Amino acid sequence: MTQLQMLVARTRGAALIAGTALCLQATAAPTVSKFAPTVQLGGSTLQLNGKGTRVRLVFKAYDMGLYTSKHVSTAAELFALPGAKRLQFTALRELPGTDLGRLFLRGISDNTPSQQLTRHTLATNRLIEIFSGKPKLLPGDTFAMDFVPGKGTQFYISGQAQGEPVGDDEFFTLVLRIWFGDSPADTQLRDALLDGGKD
Repeated sequence: MTQLQMLVARTRGAALIAGTALCLQATAAPTVSKFAPTVQLGGSTLQLNGKGTRVRLVFKAYDMGLYTSKHVSTAAELFALPGAKRLQFTALRELPGTDLGRLFLRGISDNTPSQQLTRHTLATNRLIEIFSGKPKLLPGDTFAMDFVPGKGTQFYISGQAQGEPVGDDEFFTLVLRIWFGDSPADTQLRDALLDGGKD
């Protein structure tokens, strides 16, 4: 078992415990956050493809917006779409950074063959380090993941870039699978992001 596989195994157990704890700590959340209709990224204008809210049991964790160069309505279309993309988030309650990083890793590992995951050990470890470096996100705090072809994935917390971009084009596909893979984090959120996120 590789170091990454051991980390994934520990993460699955820790994520289950963390997710339960996060739900128990949750309080009532506001409605879906405001997302700009367009953003500029990598020299391109991206449009808000959809927006939705991540819900664990009955508790709202974060709002999320998906930005793409043109509208897509299926996961297959999203994966095949070339060009820059943005995932924008707003925390709806307190989110411990370490727990968030582990939940993201779990989402990647649940939707990625182990051999493919191993190829991206450095990038996945960096994802965990970025969020673990933030003790917690508070309601209203923002974070984002920007992808520009040929440059990689740039992580932001509260509008501040977290180091240099990481990974390649394939790595961002792994990140997308957290929400759009065969075992998505939240099927209702996935559908909202792909159907325009209509209220």
